[in-house]
Amino acid sequence: MDVQIILGGGPGRWALGWLLLAFLATFLLTRGITRLIRAGRGPFRNTRIGGVHVHHQVVGIFLMLIAGAGEFTYRPDAPWLQVLAAVFGTGAALTLDEFALWLHLEDVYWAQQGRKSIDAVLVAAVIGALLLFGATPFVDDPELGGEAAVATFALALLCSVVAIAKGKIACGLIGVFLLPVSLFAAVRLAKPGSLWARWRYPDGSRRRARALSRYPPGRRTSWDLVKDVLGGTPDR
Repeated sequence: MDVQIILGGGPGRWALGWLLLAFLATFLLTRGITRLIRAGRGPFRNTRIGGVHVHHQVVGIFLMLIAGAGEFTYRPDAPWLQVLAAVFGTGAALTLDEFALWLHLEDVYWAQQGRKSIDAVLVAAVIGALLLFGATPFVDDPELGGEAAVATFALALLCSVVAIAKGKIACGLIGVFLLPVSLFAAVRLAKPGSLWARWRYPDGSRRRARALSRYPPGRRTSWDLVKDVLGGTPDR
């Protein structure tokens, strides 16, 4: 059966499918290669030009620029629309795979801070999948009316902001599209180092003690094990 028929939504949704597929495939391939380089196995090595280590995010940025310029300039139909979408997805994966590097402005790829790259990729993949299957932050149900649509979107946005302030960034971003996710995160206890905790959980308070008990330093969850499988174990 034609995937475009399954997804529906016309060529734009079809292009998004190719973008997401290229994004996921590139991320998995990139992580596989970088883990081989880290282990000193296989033919792969870090790319150096004039003694400078050229990170793969540089290639990703150029690919996104090329794909974006091609789309805005030529507005192509199929199949070039799908080709540009796949090129953009490839570039986005290469760039977000080193999200922690351009966030911290230093090479923390295999450090604990480098796990932010895995978080960024997973959040982007989830949002892409939600968009692919029709999720939208805007309510388009004609039975609700304009005022209800605006109120629903405002509530989702408010819950997302609170969730992010509580240190639950992934839930906050995904919750823009899925209100229950951001609502659940917004009413839960904040993480100790979050903005919300600094504002609302003073030192010595019971809420701060509860936050530290629930999120102790070095705490690892089953989600961390998933990230270890996908991205490799960080350096100790």
